[in-house]
Amino acid sequence: MTIHVEGLVAIAFFYLLILFVGIWAAWKNKHSGEAEGTDRSETIMVGGRDIGLFVGGFTMTATWVGGGYINGTAEYVYLPDYGLAWAQAPFGYALSLVVGGLFFAKPMRSKGYVTMLDPFQQLYGKRMGGLLFIPALMGEIFWSAAILSALGATLSVIVDINIKMSVVISALIAIFYTLVGGLYSVAYTDVVQLFCIFVGLWISVPFALTNPAVSDITVTAVKHVYQSPWRGSVNQNDTWVWIDNFCLLMLGGIPWQVYFQRVLSASSATYAQVLSFIAAFGCLVMAVPSVLIGAIGASTDWNQTTYGAIPPKDKEEADMILPIVLQHLCPPFVSFFGLGAVSAAVMSSADSSILSASSMFARNIYQLAFRQSASDREIVWVMRITIFVFGGLATLMALVTGTVYGLWYLSSDLVYVIIFPQLLSVLFVKGTNTYGSVAAYFFGMVLRIGGGEPYLQLPPFIYYPGWTIEQRKHHITGDLEDVVIQKFPFKTVSMLASFLGNVAFSYLAKYLFESGKLSHKYDFLDAVVSKDSGEIMDKTTLVTRGNNIGLSEMAPVKPRLSVTLAAAFTRRDTLPKDTVEEEEEESSNDSSHHDDE
Repeated sequence: MTIHVEGLVAIAFFYLLILFVGIWAAWKNKHSGEAEGTDRSETIMVGGRDIGLFVGGFTMTATWVGGGYINGTAEYVYLPDYGLAWAQAPFGYALSLVVGGLFFAKPMRSKGYVTMLDPFQQLYGKRMGGLLFIPALMGEIFWSAAILSALGATLSVIVDINIKMSVVISALIAIFYTLVGGLYSVAYTDVVQLFCIFVGLWISVPFALTNPAVSDITVTAVKHVYQSPWRGSVNQNDTWVWIDNFCLLMLGGIPWQVYFQRVLSASSATYAQVLSFIAAFGCLVMAVPSVLIGAIGASTDWNQTTYGAIPPKDKEEADMILPIVLQHLCPPFVSFFGLGAVSAAVMSSADSSILSASSMFARNIYQLAFRQSASDREIVWVMRITIFVFGGLATLMALVTGTVYGLWYLSSDLVYVIIFPQLLSVLFVKGTNTYGSVAAYFFGMVLRIGGGEPYLQLPPFIYYPGWTIEQRKHHITGDLEDVVIQKFPFKTVSMLASFLGNVAFSYLAKYLFESGKLSHKYDFLDAVVSKDSGEIMDKTTLVTRGNNIGLSEMAPVKPRLSVTLAAAFTRRDTLPKDTVEEEEEESSNDSSHHDDE
């Protein structure tokens, strides 16, 4: 086994750099929020809500720009059957950040929430919050596992060291500085992460482009040289699949705790919007070197390189095209610098998902559902334990299971079809309740899982219009097998059905109870009758009934209520009690004034 000393030195340098920055950020901000009386647990989760534009812009961009993003973009541009036309992540996630900034950032930040699940628990109760935590947790854990899995494969290209050992070391470093510094460490290491990716890749691109084995990429974009043009195209039969996937990226990229953690850490609601727009631009800029590297891979005569005559796509190594191009088409010192930077960046991208999962558990499950009287110190320790547990779980999955990508695909789909329509309802649709939320949850889950998941060998039990059977090679065994491919945009249809189901069942339950068709004693979820009594926002009632949580318990910060378009559509029953009472007082004053007249 050969050990590449330069590669090990480069990796060690970047790892130590990120570890140092993470610890320094924790030390620098250890007293943050104390002057304002902010709890330590909230400081760990949302960084004292004082993240500025510079650090905030970097960390928001790093929400999606990590190892998976740069490797995946290069892979799709390189693959002959896909090309640039199917590399949807850069534009999809950029638009996701724009839509999030326009419609979701302001109402979430202005109400002073701490996690993405707060509005759900406030309106639908702790049990529904617990149900919605499941797909959110799955998404974060499987995302971290997929990142760590990709890291092991990337490192195997640079140095012939044990992949499992490298994954464990990387995970331990990320877990350590996240334990110590929370969001501050995550945010500051994100700055280093993006800088490493940007510099590392841009240093490598000119050397790879000018390698004698590489043809002109402007020619190979439109002409068949070594493989089909890397520009790619979308067949008419795949149009709906392309649209479905794009909607999944654009809208399904919003309801993630990693995104809202950044939104809620911004110093104001307007800042949260600006950060989203900066990050959208950052996503596009950071994708450029990945696109170029994918194009270089598609324009290379591999027979002239140290890689060998058989191209990566024929060796089932297309997903490794970025490290392969850096390794075999660049000088050694450039190669190791680029690969070391990328490896460190991949390692750094796992931290925010682990922190997001532990934040939701500590606050929405442990504190608000089980231990409402828990001290701040207790919550901090629960967070630290769960950071370690979730980090260990993601690492274990990266090492043991070969289907981690399939699990992440399925869980990210569930985030799209279950959590996104619920987020729409809780923020912008007046009148939805827990009954509608439960119905929507199961509608979305059954319709999505019913469509199957080929990567997990999960057969469909719902055959949507246009389905076909194709022969595909299994990604682990290499055997050819018949797979059902859904050509129908069933993910987006599932999401819409979930949204409409929420609205329809909410209003049906409301009508049945309010009209007397169903006795009030059957309102076992306390979702209609108790809400109309006005007691839902009474803190003493909340503690005794123990099901729904008032905003006063959830957000110590003073909510900033805006009078913008977003606020005009904001649900009145999710506003703080003081605001509701003020509005009622104003309306009663107006009515008495009219009576006098």
